[in-house]
This record gives sequence, structure tokens and C-alpha cells, in this order.
Amino acid sequence: MTEPAQIPPQNYAPKLEGDTRAALPLVGDEREILLAYLDHQRATFELKCSGIPPERLSELSVPPSGLSLHGLVRHLAGVERWWLRMQFAGERLPLLYYSDDDPDQDFDDLGGDVEMALAVWRKECARTREIVAGTPSLEATGVHAATGEPVSLRRILVHLIAEYARHNGHADLLRERIDGATGH
Repeated sequence: MTEPAQIPPQNYAPKLEGDTRAALPLVGDEREILLAYLDHQRATFELKCSGIPPERLSELSVPPSGLSLHGLVRHLAGVERWWLRMQFAGERLPLLYYSDDDPDQDFDDLGGDVEMALAVWRKECARTREIVAGTPSLEATGVHAATGEPVSLRRILVHLIAEYARHNGHADLLRERIDGATGH
């Protein structure tokens, strides 16, 4: 290995107060890296929702957007269930916060208990972790519902990382507007 071409910066972006996330690995096999990044994205999302009074999680704080942290919690719970439990593992379950008659209810219908929505999201994440831990190969496939084609666990994990990364950007803005908290 060669030495870095320049001295690393001394001032990094500040972390959000209360950040207890584990550092991401710099080396590891593909599964280890993918799962570490997915769990880091999940932990980032949970951190963005922490320390806020529950009723404020439903605020639409970035008009004209209809996004809220509560809606994102509901959406991400549905994403976890849809991709890992239903498409990959083939579990026959009802969709969360979605119907063909009301496809945006995860964001639009914020009735109900925010703490319950967080509990549902955590439960879906835990079940996803169980499914992944019980799957020996990233090459294992489920059935992609839209096409009927096989979809690999690898592809699903990358999709989830991208989904969380996109919505963590939304959560950054929502959180800053709610209470001014910033940090990565």
C-alpha cells in the first residue's frame, strides 16, 4: 500500500447528537459489507426519528412535500416486508399501508400511533435480518412480483440500501425543519 497523497481533513461533518452507530467496516466479504451498510442506513433512519416528541414525527415540515418522518417509517416498514418477506421469502402476507385503491396511504394516512408504526418497522427489520441470516448465498432468489423473474438476495439488499439512502436524505431535511438538528 502507498501512503495517502494528501493529509486527511481535520474537520469532518458533525455527527447527529446521540449517535451510537457502529463504524462501517473498511474491509470484509460482500455479505458483511452489504449487511453493515444496510444496518447503518437503518440505524441512521432511526437516529433521525429519535429525540422528537411522537406527535412531531407526523409533521409535514418541508412544504409543499407530503413527506413526514411518520410516513417514512410506515413506508420503510412496507418496503422491508415487500422485498424480503413477500418477494424473496415468498411469505403470503397482507401489504402494509398500501392498497391498489390507496397506494400512497403510507404517506397520506398518518392516523394511528407513531410508536406503533416504529414498532412495526423494527419488527419488519428484525424479520428481514432473520431471513437474510438463514440464506446461505447472495445468489439465492425469490420471485420479482412485477416481472415473475428471479431476483437475487444480492439485488434486493442493494435495492434496500438505495431505498434507505434516498429516504435518509428526506429524513435529514425533515428533521432539520422540525428541531434544527443536523449531522450525519
